[in-house]
Amino acid sequence: MSRVLITGSAAGLGREAARLLVGAGHEVVLHARDEGRTRAALAAVPGAAAALPGDLASIAQTTELAHRANESGPFDAVIHNAAIGYREPRRIETEDGLAHVFQVNVLAPYLLTALVRRPDRLIFLSSGLHRAGYPDLYDLQWEQRRWNGYQAYADAKLFDAVLAAAVARRWPDVLSNSVDPGWVKTKMGGPTAPGEIGPAAETQAWLAVSDDSLAFRSGDHFHHRQLWHSRAAVSDHVVQDGLFEACHGLTGHALVTNSPRELLIKGGYVVV
Repeated sequence: MSRVLITGSAAGLGREAARLLVGAGHEVVLHARDEGRTRAALAAVPGAAAALPGDLASIAQTTELAHRANESGPFDAVIHNAAIGYREPRRIETEDGLAHVFQVNVLAPYLLTALVRRPDRLIFLSSGLHRAGYPDLYDLQWEQRRWNGYQAYADAKLFDAVLAAAVARRWPDVLSNSVDPGWVKTKMGGPTAPGEIGPAAETQAWLAVSDDSLAFRSGDHFHHRQLWHSRAAVSDHVVQDGLFEACHGLTGHALVTNSPRELLIKGGYVVV
């Protein structure tokens, strides 16, 4: 049995992934924006162990969510599922003065990864639209550019894939991958989307717990349990390091590169 935390699991793909994992006998901790939604999440996923509140549009609340997650015990896997879609008609600024789409979709998973006790596996939800994203880091908060909700979302999903690859590079003892679930019938995807929610949630659940050899890869991009092509920018170390530096500057928290599973012995490191 694995213990899995899923952000944004009150509805949509997060809730479906939670149902799949609970049904397979795993311990699942849900997450939702506030207390009311956590109660709804627990009611919608019978058998879930708990649900933690925290608004990912707030650095303070995301930090508190990380503390609550750590207090609940270690996780074998974390699925960074929560996201804002592409329909925001204008740039919405959060309490931290940041672009809403960027803060929820990119900064929050970065901050949780930096603060939550390191699991064995990390899964970041990306999108096929990441191929339309701009890897340029000069205006992450959309303060200079004219707002474009579609582009802001595509950029964020590109950066989610970048985060997954960057974490895999810095933490070789953690399996870190990104997932393109496809365009599916969710609140975000809309009723005309061609894909069904069930198959779209399977890959992230599979990556979180599977013993299949393919699920033990790291730094890759997946779609429907298969390796999937991603933009070259995803594996670009300059883009990875630049995004990490930007997120560090915004949150004050860096991802420590060395593994906590390393012990200093006679001047050298031994992995245990």
